[in-house]
Amino acid sequence: MPENDTALDMTLTVNGRAQSWRVQPGETLLEALQHHNIKGPKLVCGTGDCSACGVIFNGAAINACCMLAAQADGVEVVTVEGLANGAKLHPIQEAFAEAGAAQCGYCTPGFIIRAYALLQENPDPTEEEVRAGFAGSICRCTGYVKPIEAALRAAALLREQRSLEERV
Repeated sequence: MPENDTALDMTLTVNGRAQSWRVQPGETLLEALQHHNIKGPKLVCGTGDCSACGVIFNGAAINACCMLAAQADGVEVVTVEGLANGAKLHPIQEAFAEAGAAQCGYCTPGFIIRAYALLQENPDPTEEEVRAGFAGSICRCTGYVKPIEAALRAAALLREQRSLEERV
């Protein structure tokens, strides 16, 4: 998006790093993220119907294609890239890889973000709760079985990780 004299200065934290951005008044958060080389969230529908552009925005999952970048001034945004710890994948990312849930890859960041938000609120979800947590996420390749299996596997991995940490 070309800059003009109505550009807005803003600060935010993206994946743990403080950022100072100059954004255009109509620029979406997704466009701003991509403009700053954060490519995990994907533009698919552009209307908030598929959640491929999902990010964590001050602790809640949102669709970045439907939010203006300027609304992120002063907030913390976490993308799928920000869940990993350097080269070590987050247990949710590991579970998606192990379950073969990363199909074409377009919907995967949104599913992972939705799984992350769900497991933050409910660390021991049922399959039905995972299905409800994925409401609004659309996969056009194969379906939802593998992402659901991955979320349940991630929940088990995170519970196991917490159990080990409690013993130490």
